[in-house]
Amino acid sequence: MLYFTRWKALAVVLTAFVVCLCAVPNFFSEATVKTWPNWAQRRLVLGLDLQGGSHILLEVDANSVKKDKLDQVRDDVRRTLRDAKIGYTGLGVKGDNVEVRVKEADQATALSKLRELSQPLGGLLGSSGQRSVEVSDAGGGLIRLSVPQAAINDRLRQAVEQSIQIIERRVNELGTVEPLIQRQGLDRVLVQVPGLQDPTRLKEILGKTAKMDFRMVDTTVSPEDALQGRVPSDSEVLRGMEAPHVPYVVKKQVLVSGADLTDAQPGFDQRNGQPIVSFKFNTSGARKFAIATTENVKQPFAIILDNEVISAPVIQEPITGGSGQISGNFTVQQANDLAILLRAGALPAPLTIIEERTVGPGLGQDSIAAGELASYVGSILVIVFMTLTYRLFGLFANIAVAVNVAMIFGVLSLLNATLTLPGIAGIVLTVGIAVDSNVLIYERIREELRAGRNAISAIDAGFSRALATILDSNITTFIAAAVLFYIGTGPVRGFAVTLGIGIITTVFTAFTVTRLIVATWVRWKRPKTVPI
Repeated sequence: MLYFTRWKALAVVLTAFVVCLCAVPNFFSEATVKTWPNWAQRRLVLGLDLQGGSHILLEVDANSVKKDKLDQVRDDVRRTLRDAKIGYTGLGVKGDNVEVRVKEADQATALSKLRELSQPLGGLLGSSGQRSVEVSDAGGGLIRLSVPQAAINDRLRQAVEQSIQIIERRVNELGTVEPLIQRQGLDRVLVQVPGLQDPTRLKEILGKTAKMDFRMVDTTVSPEDALQGRVPSDSEVLRGMEAPHVPYVVKKQVLVSGADLTDAQPGFDQRNGQPIVSFKFNTSGARKFAIATTENVKQPFAIILDNEVISAPVIQEPITGGSGQISGNFTVQQANDLAILLRAGALPAPLTIIEERTVGPGLGQDSIAAGELASYVGSILVIVFMTLTYRLFGLFANIAVAVNVAMIFGVLSLLNATLTLPGIAGIVLTVGIAVDSNVLIYERIREELRAGRNAISAIDAGFSRALATILDSNITTFIAAAVLFYIGTGPVRGFAVTLGIGIITTVFTAFTVTRLIVATWVRWKRPKTVPI
């Protein structure tokens, strides 16, 4: 155990040195680090509890998700019956069900076709027989389709996952550093943005669904008549986004949806210098937009965002290039925010802010000072204890622990991890675990010396026979850290990350760095006794 080849010793030293070197950027200012090469710019990011920032808890509108699911089932029923050439009446959403009436002669065929819409839910729910839609015969030609709660929950879970991806894109567009975005429970999303002291703009960005579509304006009826209730069945009344919120009568049919957008950038209109948003469609969207503008020259069409009309320009000529621009008396920031929303995509359901906190940087500074004090006091006590108890070998252990802590910071920096106050606690705990590994080795050496072994043989046996005990204790602790990481959220995961990394570096330093130092001392001194 004490023999190291030259290449093995060099590999241990280089590994420890390179990993420790990764922690160096944390000792320089952010402005200085940005002048370095990209590969050398990885550093620790202070969490919300250390540098302050914004904490927002959002809730996905479950009723909206349920309504969208029922509307989708209704549209699927319409398409299925039309494809099967089965006549129907009274198709609509009634409470928590979709109902449709067919001729009794067609009822069996209709039931067979509509049952094809019912698919098994994925995962464990699918194995238990749960399905996306339940189709039942209500008698007299009436067919009822209901969506079970398991299917609603599955759709809600998908909506939350999709919302997390879209929120992450939106927040990243704001230029913030390492936001924490994760789900909480079934229908909630936690957003933490370190360093952001004013959450107003963040709330505006997150609060918009950003569901955009292009529709034709219905010119067959005036907005005044429509407001009095004379609205065609295929149209609806929407208000303008800007005051005085002029009413528009627009067709319900969507010509092109925001899902077909591939890019959106803020800019300025060359004619009047007003802020605008330029957009581009994908191939499918460009084709649909070209057809719509070709067929409706000299007709107004509405650009709609979250059921509000941004603008309703008149189509002067066919737009076949797959791009265009949106103008609506924007400010520069409004144009930039709209471009961010369109690039990130629409949320699958509205989000409601149910909790909001702003953590000041002063509180974070107090946390850092308290964490530093705890780290310094704990480290000093450990150093003193090891030196007094094990003398020279205690000094070897202290050097290994220092390398261990530096390697933890190096690995965290390499991962661009976020350091929180519980993370600091995990590092302090790791110092104790690292010392514990050395204590096990040294006590085993003492036992071997009492058993009559000579110095070199006792040292070699101490490292060899303590290995199994150290691995057992560290593996069980690592399992606990892994469980905390996968089950816990927020600060708990920060603690689990630093503890898990600390355990790995502890095993490495105990059986390579400490052993290399001791082996070098043995080869140099050839001791007859062990100063332990």
